[in-house]
Amino acid sequence: MIAAIYARKSTEQNGVGDEEKSVTRQIEHAKAYAARKGWLVDDDHVYVDDGISGAEFIKRPGFIRLMNALSPRPPFQVLVMSEESRLGREQIETAYALKQITDAGVRVFFYLEDRERTLDNAMDKVMLSLTNFASEMEREKARQRTYDAMLRKAKALHVTGGKVYGYDNVEVLGTDGTRQSVTRRANPKQAAIIGRIFELYASGVGMLTIAHRLNNEGVKPPRGRGWAPSAVREMLYRPLYRGEVVWNRSQKIVKGGTKKQRRRDQSEWLTFAAPGLRIVADELWQRVKARLAERATAFPRIGRKFAGRPRYQDESAYLLVGFARCATCGGPVGTDIRAHGSNGARRPIPYYACLDHKRRGESICANKVALRQDILDRAILHAIAEALHPDVLARAVEKALAKLAYARSHHASRKAQLDRELADVQRRLDRLMDALADGALPADEIKARLGVEKARKTALLAELTRLDLTAQVANLDAAQLKRSLQERVTDVTGLLEQHTVQARQMLRKLLADKIELEPIGSGRERDYKFRGALTVERLIGGTALLGNNTPVHGGPNGIRTRV
Repeated sequence: MIAAIYARKSTEQNGVGDEEKSVTRQIEHAKAYAARKGWLVDDDHVYVDDGISGAEFIKRPGFIRLMNALSPRPPFQVLVMSEESRLGREQIETAYALKQITDAGVRVFFYLEDRERTLDNAMDKVMLSLTNFASEMEREKARQRTYDAMLRKAKALHVTGGKVYGYDNVEVLGTDGTRQSVTRRANPKQAAIIGRIFELYASGVGMLTIAHRLNNEGVKPPRGRGWAPSAVREMLYRPLYRGEVVWNRSQKIVKGGTKKQRRRDQSEWLTFAAPGLRIVADELWQRVKARLAERATAFPRIGRKFAGRPRYQDESAYLLVGFARCATCGGPVGTDIRAHGSNGARRPIPYYACLDHKRRGESICANKVALRQDILDRAILHAIAEALHPDVLARAVEKALAKLAYARSHHASRKAQLDRELADVQRRLDRLMDALADGALPADEIKARLGVEKARKTALLAELTRLDLTAQVANLDAAQLKRSLQERVTDVTGLLEQHTVQARQMLRKLLADKIELEPIGSGRERDYKFRGALTVERLIGGTALLGNNTPVHGGPNGIRTRV
């Protein structure tokens, strides 16, 4: 039998056994266990997650690869782990994952106990629930131990997170030379920048202007490609600069099989005085606080979000937000609201512009072109409608089917070769089984050779299945496929012409990548040329027929499409 291995280690677990501390050791022991059982381990099916919590089921690459390998037919018959908690430490998610594995026909073994996990009867399921309950309890205890340790660090004014702009992290070593803790120390150069930001804002300079000024002067930002108003705002609100450490603001929770941050209620926050870390004088802090409070009244909020901007759930009110990028700097394209008309009848009109130029200044991105939202929306929707023209789609279908037919003719010789190899493998398997029954060769030697031959047979059958699927696709009726595709396209173009929410949902299905907006022209004749690609295969229900993308181009002299 072919065996797969799954190994996981969590950095959050304290006091665990040696078997759990190293995924390398887990793999070594699992391979040794498989060898004792006479199973062949396929290195392509050794799945590893190192430093990932057992409560995480979404952002766990090795686990996701393992589960994806189960469909349509698993290439292995056995899965080996050290023990049950390696699969997960959350009762419901772990039980569901284990059920999917066993339902696919894969047997699950734990080498620490030399035991197979089955779900054949009620007692097996009760034992699974009890085991998972114990694993989840251990995870909760580990989380509480971590919380207690972090609380002690916070009270001692030790670093409990990462680096903060304005400070250097300094390691405190013990008598044996090992790191005992990490403390903060003011960085004079960065502290001067922070003091300047506070002085500028207190004197009436806006956050956007401050960010532009710092970028123009070449001041290195805390992170990213340049200063942004959001970074300036974060600093103006940071209590650490006035000598206060605020801890316990957020909490990691598990929701939907993955970890998320939950903002704690302000009553749960803990504040510790740290006068040695003060960078901003109290008088300056109070001036900035007063101006922040004054500005907040001009922009009312509902909770933590600004009120007054039209949204549908969490969807943008503008078609291209999140779907377009600046060709000059690669940054996001967003909206820039501008007022037009005389003083008595001024009205806001949204434009599309590069957000990095708007927020970070010309030193970061020189693209200052802004184009009215309605004009660019119409141009892009028109280009998409042309790209989805029946003639264009018909040619795309014909090209794709022609490629598949060509590939099929070349695969015919390969299929014949695979059939011959499969027959040879089956003959060798039959002879080995006869030798095992007759006792002509040592049983251990026969079992090892049987494992090799069975692995080869599995690989040959998988390749034959892929060739059969290719042949089936090449035999599809092109005319029927065109009709089906055109029906879907009619629905698509109809939705694109309706309101923004449906159009944005459809763009998510249509676009292969973000639309690039390239500024052209100069002076008052400035404009945008856009280019992008549509994934036609998504229009046909996910059937992997059309591997090509349909480019969409736009320019100052009109919009053209090609297949």
